[in-house]
Amino acid sequence: MKTSWRSASLVASAAAVLVLTTACGQEKADTSTGSQNVGAAPAAGGYGSAGATTETGAAAADGQGAVAQSAGQLAVSDTDKLGEVVTDSAGMTLYRFDKDTAEPPKSTCDGDCATAWPPVPSSGAAAPVGIDKALLGEVTRTDGTKQLTIDGWPQYRFAKDTKAGDVKGQGVGGTWYASAPTGKKASAGGGGGTAEAADLPGLSTRNDPELGEVVVDKNGMTVYRFEKDVPWPMKSNCIGACLEKWPVVEPVDAADTKGIDNKNDGKRGYVVNNRPDGLKQQSIDCWPLYTFAGDKKPGDTNGQGVGGTWYAISPEGKPLGKPK
Repeated sequence: MKTSWRSASLVASAAAVLVLTTACGQEKADTSTGSQNVGAAPAAGGYGSAGATTETGAAAADGQGAVAQSAGQLAVSDTDKLGEVVTDSAGMTLYRFDKDTAEPPKSTCDGDCATAWPPVPSSGAAAPVGIDKALLGEVTRTDGTKQLTIDGWPQYRFAKDTKAGDVKGQGVGGTWYASAPTGKKASAGGGGGTAEAADLPGLSTRNDPELGEVVVDKNGMTVYRFEKDVPWPMKSNCIGACLEKWPVVEPVDAADTKGIDNKNDGKRGYVVNNRPDGLKQQSIDCWPLYTFAGDKKPGDTNGQGVGGTWYAISPEGKPLGKPK
């Protein structure tokens, strides 16, 4: 099993983001929940929600994936929706986590997270036809155990996958994705993740056939604004449980964008919202940005029009498809 990695390190962006000072006014804490409208769609099941407290939510209860057993002989499964995905010898889907890193390999999923997303041990894992055995490796976790990696990405199962072929973890929290044989994210376009959203900038746009040009995040997921928020002075009224369905978009450096209005003219613009709950949230034209837990794959717009208050956002920060 290969344990050495490419010498070219992935340089993490250290450019400072524009922080909200007086550009969009001063936000004050608001503990009221009366102004929230989270919509009727279900929450992310308590797993992988990007709420104020945890990336993964509560620990899992049942599920075969909760057992830290060897992956054995890996396999490649060709799915209709995601193309080729990697499974263990029992047919259980393997996943990767956006908060981890591949160069150098590092796992950031511990505690309750590791209960919901059991790490796959490296011991006993073997590459089948369809996976380059040179891509298999291991990383030492904080508890000293060895975790399987594919092209540097630590591998996990999902506790809510209870039978072979389940992919219930796909897109959870906008950070968990089934693994393609290359180690990349399996994608709706198929092809083993060759068209994966990881190739996108932190924020960019896509052309939606009904809404026109909409903003998407680094995973290709639609970005929304909440009409009950306030741009001046900037204030987010999506707090608490609302954030389980509408995770905030974390700060994105202006250099890591394409096709959006990322200028800060000193009054209104592309700035970071320092929320009272401690989260930092990117904005466009001073409107705080969110994704929707009900969107499961790039191109989904299931959050559009929810409650008459949630709308996909344009590159200039305008609500798309909002009734006149």
